[in-house]
Amino acid sequence: MKSEYKIIANIITENTRVLDVGCDDGSLMEFLKKEKKVDIRGIEISKEKVQTCISKGLTVIEGDAEFDLKQFPDKSFDYVVLGQTLQAFINPELVIKELLRVGNKAIVTIPNFGHWKVRLNLLVQGTMPVTQTLPNKWYNTPNIHMCTIKDFFKFSKTINFKIFKSLALTNKNVSTINSSNLIFKNLFSELGIFLIEK
Repeated sequence: MKSEYKIIANIITENTRVLDVGCDDGSLMEFLKKEKKVDIRGIEISKEKVQTCISKGLTVIEGDAEFDLKQFPDKSFDYVVLGQTLQAFINPELVIKELLRVGNKAIVTIPNFGHWKVRLNLLVQGTMPVTQTLPNKWYNTPNIHMCTIKDFFKFSKTINFKIFKSLALTNKNVSTINSSNLIFKNLFSELGIFLIEK
């Protein structure tokens, strides 16, 4: 079970309605259902992974979040979760706006391309890095928009959403990100976890 799941579970209130966008094999959905007793649904682009979820008794529809979130009514969920997929969308701005339309709050997690290992690998090796949070090679990565924690803070101002809570994850250690430690967290954190609202 990923450390990221525990952090997400700590943010989410019990007995709420949750949508997991890009729910993969449903692991987070199962965890939240058990830990937080939430009413959870999922949307996933991969037919095989949708079938895996359904075989686990989870409510998941096949769809591309970039186009198919529009089928959900405004504020139909308390929380919408987007785990490590924002960087894989063609239009991240549209996706964030849709998350905040569909949910009262959204939890977005991003692999931090500003982490020192990523920077060092690019500087020394001259190649796109492969790390635990970025496990793919440049040619088979789903990531098309490389984003750092610092970029996400700037993005919030550009498209006008509020970061209600921001956390950094490094080697299973969780810490808070704020304006005074942003440069440090951008350099040393592997993952950024953000609770956002309109």
